Amino acid sequence: MLRRYLPRSLYARIVLIVILPIFLMQSVITYIFFERHWDLVTANLSANVAGQVALVTRLYGDNPNFEDRQNIEQWVFDDLDLKVRFDANIGIPEKDKLSIFNIYNSTFDRQLERSLENSYWFNTQSWPAFVEIRVQLEGGQLVFFAYRDRVFATTGPIFLFWLISTSILLGAIAIVFLRNQVRSILRLANAAEAFGRGRDAPDYRPTGATEVRKAGHAFIAMRERIKRHLEQRTSMLAGVSHDLRTPLTRIKLALAMQPDSPEVNDLRNDVLEMEHMVEAYLEFARNEAADEEPNSFDLAAIINEVAHDTKRSGHVFHINIPKGLIITARRYALKRAIDNLVNNGLRHATNVWVSALGMDRHIEIYVDDDGPGMDPEFYKDAFKPFTRLDEARNLNASGMGLGLAVVRDMARSHGGDVTLDRSEHGGLRATIRLPV
Repeated sequence: MLRRYLPRSLYARIVLIVILPIFLMQSVITYIFFERHWDLVTANLSANVAGQVALVTRLYGDNPNFEDRQNIEQWVFDDLDLKVRFDANIGIPEKDKLSIFNIYNSTFDRQLERSLENSYWFNTQSWPAFVEIRVQLEGGQLVFFAYRDRVFATTGPIFLFWLISTSILLGAIAIVFLRNQVRSILRLANAAEAFGRGRDAPDYRPTGATEVRKAGHAFIAMRERIKRHLEQRTSMLAGVSHDLRTPLTRIKLALAMQPDSPEVNDLRNDVLEMEHMVEAYLEFARNEAADEEPNSFDLAAIINEVAHDTKRSGHVFHINIPKGLIITARRYALKRAIDNLVNNGLRHATNVWVSALGMDRHIEIYVDDDGPGMDPEFYKDAFKPFTRLDEARNLNASGMGLGLAVVRDMARSHGGDVTLDRSEHGGLRATIRLPV
């Protein structure tokens, strides 16, 4: 149940792991200091001063002579650091005058009540450096002024200041250090995400802790292996295509020199089919045009280009693309994928609709038609290379079973994907989802 309240980002979790124990430790120390040490010291100080006040009060009561009382005042000032005077014919106030910032007023009040038999009043608000105590005597009041640090432990605010200051300083140092460590992880994640979207991210350099550097070097090595694999695959199939074209051309020339006959025409069709197969294989290997870099462009412009090319072949489809919908992708690869879906729809349906929807994190491109559609059980198999479905709905012009495989490879190379579903127009809906 607590997972929903915990932070999700690595930086926030590390801050929680490092900073939370610091503040818990400081809180425990503060509690122990205030509840045990400071409270005990204050109680002892208050009890000492209350006892001195009680002693002087008794001496005043036992020595009514004016000269004796003057001697007592001098002795108390010299030996006890208490200022004392007697105000004749004056009574003590009814209500104590207490400072709201002093949390130990009640402690001193208990000590005075325990030590004195006379009525008393004390003031912790009026004098910053003193505490005023008045005791009711017969014929007047006895007024005491005691230094505040002799009544209460005054080191508490200083302790809190240093405690809070060191906590903030340690927290700030930890946050700065953690930010630098997490930044290297975020740079690695951004580089991996960029590479997953078809961007090379050549500026990435491993930084940070040893483990993060090791992961960064492993990512770079993996990226180079994938790039070499793609280059080798494209080069191999390009070479195979080139090598196959030469004998195919010779066969075509030889067949062209032969008189027409059913057998020769069949051979010509076989050669033509072989040429289509070679082109399909090469197109599948080059599904991302290795020399094309992703760039930002208006999606409506590329859809209009597909519509213009389709119109020249005598077909028209419906377009509903919002203006200003900017996408970052390989322009030629995306155009070829949309063109594949549109041409397939026009081959098997009367009408085709192309629409798009921009969201916070991705853009969805929909290609709908009103054709016969496809059984949902074939949706998964339709994406497999070289898989040929039923003739009513084959997703490749040449019949090699590479149509949706090419479209899916394009989408996944940009960090997206392609899904199939039933269209609201009755046919098939192909959805290309690409990150923004």
